[in-house]
Amino acid sequence: MTQYEPNSGTPLEILCAGEENWVDSRTVYIGHKEPPPGAEAYIPQRYPDNRIVSSKYTFWNFIPKNLFEQFRRIANFYFLIIFLVQLIIDTPTSPITSGLPLFFVITVTAIKQGYEDWLRHKADNAINQCPVHVIQHGNVVRKQSRKLRVGDIVLVKEDETFPCDLILLSTSREDGTCFVTTASLDGESSHKTYYAVQDTKAFNTEEEMDTLQATIECEQPQPDLYKFVGRINIYQDRDEPIARPLGSENLLLRGATLKNTEHIYAVAIYTGMETKMALNYQSKSQKRSAVEKSMNAYLIVYLCILISKALINTVLKYAWQADPNRDEPWYNERTETERQRHVLIRAFTDFLAFMVLFNYIIPVSMYVTVEMQKFLGSYFIMWDDEMFDEELGEGAQVNTSDLNEELGQVEYVFTDKTGTLTENNMEFIECCVDGHVYVPHAICNGQIMSGATGMDMIDSSPGAEGKEHEELFFRALCLCHTVQVKEEETVDGIKRGIHQGKATSFYISSSPDEVALVEGMKRLGFTYLRLKDNHMEVLNREDEIERFELLQVLNFDSVRRRMSVIVRSSTGEYFLFCKGADSSIFPRVVSGKVEQVRARVEHNAVEGLRTLCVAYKRLTHENYEEVCHRLNSAKLALQDRDKKLAEAYDVIERDFILLGATAVEDRLQDKAADTIESLHKAGMKVWVLTGDKMETAAATCYASKLFHRNTQILELTTKRTEEQSLHDVLFDLSRTVLRQQGGMTRDTFSGLSNEFQDYGLIIDGATLSAVMKPAQDDSSGNYKEIFLEICRNCSAVLCCRMAPLQKAQIVKMIKASKEHPITLAIGDGANDVSMILEAHVGIGIMGKEGRQAARNSDYAIPKFKHLKKMLLVHGHYYYIRIAELVQYFFYKNVCFIFPQFLYQFFCGFSQQPLYDTAYLTLYNISFTSLPILLYSLIEQHINMDILKRDPSLYRDIAKNSLLRWPIFIYWTFLGVFDAMVFFFGAFFLFDNTTFTSNGQLMTTNTQMMFGNWTFGTLVFTVLVFTVTLKLALDTHYWTWINHFVIWGSLLFYVIFSLLWGGIIWPFLNYQRMYYVFMQMLSSGPAWLSIILLIVVSLLPDVVKKVLFRALWPTTTERIQNADKLYKGHLSEFTPLSSLHAPPTRKRDETGQNHVHRRSESPPKKVMYAHLNSGPDYCTFRSFIRFENPRLSGAGYAYTAPGPETSV
Repeated sequence: MTQYEPNSGTPLEILCAGEENWVDSRTVYIGHKEPPPGAEAYIPQRYPDNRIVSSKYTFWNFIPKNLFEQFRRIANFYFLIIFLVQLIIDTPTSPITSGLPLFFVITVTAIKQGYEDWLRHKADNAINQCPVHVIQHGNVVRKQSRKLRVGDIVLVKEDETFPCDLILLSTSREDGTCFVTTASLDGESSHKTYYAVQDTKAFNTEEEMDTLQATIECEQPQPDLYKFVGRINIYQDRDEPIARPLGSENLLLRGATLKNTEHIYAVAIYTGMETKMALNYQSKSQKRSAVEKSMNAYLIVYLCILISKALINTVLKYAWQADPNRDEPWYNERTETERQRHVLIRAFTDFLAFMVLFNYIIPVSMYVTVEMQKFLGSYFIMWDDEMFDEELGEGAQVNTSDLNEELGQVEYVFTDKTGTLTENNMEFIECCVDGHVYVPHAICNGQIMSGATGMDMIDSSPGAEGKEHEELFFRALCLCHTVQVKEEETVDGIKRGIHQGKATSFYISSSPDEVALVEGMKRLGFTYLRLKDNHMEVLNREDEIERFELLQVLNFDSVRRRMSVIVRSSTGEYFLFCKGADSSIFPRVVSGKVEQVRARVEHNAVEGLRTLCVAYKRLTHENYEEVCHRLNSAKLALQDRDKKLAEAYDVIERDFILLGATAVEDRLQDKAADTIESLHKAGMKVWVLTGDKMETAAATCYASKLFHRNTQILELTTKRTEEQSLHDVLFDLSRTVLRQQGGMTRDTFSGLSNEFQDYGLIIDGATLSAVMKPAQDDSSGNYKEIFLEICRNCSAVLCCRMAPLQKAQIVKMIKASKEHPITLAIGDGANDVSMILEAHVGIGIMGKEGRQAARNSDYAIPKFKHLKKMLLVHGHYYYIRIAELVQYFFYKNVCFIFPQFLYQFFCGFSQQPLYDTAYLTLYNISFTSLPILLYSLIEQHINMDILKRDPSLYRDIAKNSLLRWPIFIYWTFLGVFDAMVFFFGAFFLFDNTTFTSNGQLMTTNTQMMFGNWTFGTLVFTVLVFTVTLKLALDTHYWTWINHFVIWGSLLFYVIFSLLWGGIIWPFLNYQRMYYVFMQMLSSGPAWLSIILLIVVSLLPDVVKKVLFRALWPTTTERIQNADKLYKGHLSEFTPLSSLHAPPTRKRDETGQNHVHRRSESPPKKVMYAHLNSGPDYCTFRSFIRFENPRLSGAGYAYTAPGPETSV
């Protein structure tokens, strides 16, 4: 990133996640005031207004745009063409037969999509019309948010959200700082500090603001949330303006909220769709499921079959008519105009007529049924009581029903961490001073949990030196932080205060860990009161207030992984207190009880707690002077400032005395670990993408069982790429992974074996940018491929310090990899929206961080644990149902139309329909549509409890296995076989016909009047009964509705046929079906032949099923058989593992004992605890932590991560 030098006009280079572009700068005139004459040319520029647009359609473009999208579907376009052909030429069937279903499908889909878009419009309007306060001519004016312009000075009050991207000019606080939460942007709900420009922070009123003359030069909008480069030129009485640098610490982003600051003045620099938040949104594109892609592929196959059938018939027709006697029989003479027509035109018209005759092989009603199945099926998710959250009072929501079956095909799950896996609530667990452990009872964010009547502690009554160390440790934690104290207020409707009953004030900080530590110290007797006039005040155990002057803060950064403060006590002593990750503190310690503390730290890291070590050293006055000199010279450097500061910190933070360590827990969401474990067993790969620090994220990954005890951690982070080149690091990692593999892919074992080395990869945002950057020359090769190869062989990947757009880019990269896996993204903040929109399936969690994620997702669930049921049960069922629906539809249409094709060979290719028009129209609409629709809504091939208990069943349907080509070909051949049985069975049974005395055609062996409509009706009757019974054979889950619909459909067909042929309908211009059906049923042999043909048609499928179940059963079939054996009570007492096909290597079922926290506790003693409520004596209860929800479940023991990651 090239910073601006004062008074230079150089463009800025911006780098975000692998995209490199050169951009110009923009000049913003604050308050739209021209600079003084002679300063610089005043060039007003045009910028977009502050309107946000997330909708897809407008009132004007809805109909054309929606129709265009719908006719992009092959089937819709095809039926439009057929409909037009039927209108233009004389065809065997009426245009209504294809026009009506098409109109129905288009209308239903348009209404559904229009309604979804209307909701998006409503949400946009709510945001765009929200009022903002703007300073104009020294007065405050209210405007609608959408009318804000670049250069407006905006007044924002506490708890308001910033309406656009702003540069902070001044605040109500004297030091020119303000506190902001960016939860809706990067998922962090902690308070961050932003700084006003030094020279403008004195402008505190509207009138003063109006006198400010300044311009801002900054880069053009770009999506990286954490980068901003610019400068402000302030014109005062002098000729030369004062130039000051601007960085990301001066930039307030749209969507963030002002906290703990009465008001601020700021100037708008990016508005509307140019704000960083809007640039991080992906556009909402139409998502298509894998099943729909399969359907389109099958449609093309059937289109080819249809065209070839029409071609064969057209060619044969002209071959047949080559004989003049056959060309124009006496009953069908041509008109003069027909004779004049060119033979090619005649042939083309015939070809189109055959296309129309056979077009029913392409099932338009399948699309109607699929739309209805998806729409109605989505209600099962919304009605699911197990996915209802009492706390929120809400259940799951479905925003897009087009992707239900995709939930059963997920291969990669990308999840956010804060607020998705965790509750975003830190809890102080314990601290250890010189090997003695102190455990206050549960206190969390200022609310004392139930049962916290007293304080539990362990202590070995340390001697005088131990006592001094203990107090120093507590003081260190009360002083070494950036916590602010806020007077009591209401947050999310809950009163927050430190004291129970006495609401006074509470702590806020940019890091929830710090709040937890300061609150933990309060429970242990040391209370941090406030920072006043640069003095920090601490209330000690004796109720005395100690004051320490805060001299220097050495801020935390992710490379050093520690922070320090230098303070002067009231006695004049100088202390340097430091806290940080164990890996960055232990090497800098010269004395203290290192081994005892290290053992405790490792013990806590095993349990997924976030650990920090605390150390200190005393400074003399001379030491302090030297430290100040070092720090100031580094801070004033313009070149390489960060590097010089790092060197200064390195020299200052040495030769510590170790005091102790702390353990804090970010509570995992209920059953998060169990859910991740189930997803792993189901064959999915889980990636955690977070904006959080690496150590924190890694600790959560251990706690949530993403990384296990035996997972080898591979690091691909800035720290490593500084030591080695990116090229070398990548090749090292790929060698490690591939050497272990010995050429086998991870999927071969897929979690079934403990001997197979598990790898976990950790990568950070900066390194990812480097990996994604397109190679400049061929020598460096393409890193992306190597990176993907490494990821493929890791069971879990953790990406930390991610910008929102980088999350989307990772998802996009995996989507585009050669296997084209199905991806799912789940998150709860606005920072997850682009990832949710990019993935095949996006799931939003209705969390604490606003509803953007839930609004932009395809599905919204209250908690992460609901993902398990969503995928393993609902996803599994949806996929099974729709796969059967698609195959069955093609099958029943082959059965329907193939006899029509065969019939042409017996009617001189005259395009004579085999079936009556009523049968042609109603076959797909009413005779066979309801049974399959119902099947696709309520079929449960396996009990729900079993699917939840045995996630590996999900693998049976992975990779679209039920819609593969072999299965499709089997169904098609089954259809062709059945069609030939219907046609030739009927044909040969009634082969010997004779004329009766009155000239009627009779069959000798059945005494039945026999004509083409009787023949067609017989074939049609067998057809309807066969395809309906085929579905009955495939149904596993029978309810009264199934019985009603299946037998009801058959009954309806019989009643309809009796009525259709039993009455002379006055509106028909023909009565060809009159009495045909009754005549057919009055003959005994006709009954016999119907029953015989149905049995013969169904036999091959039944035999195949029986053989395959007996000889090569799938896991699903084993469980179905066992379930029948146990009369449906399988889920209660059968070990499911015994029903699986025996694996090549046995899963290790043993040795997974529960790990009890505090397993090797130091000696338990009683200690006097001074609390506000008076003295309280209690012993340490050894079961204190056993109520932890994380310890229920499969109870794994974890050791600390390997040497590379210290957690």
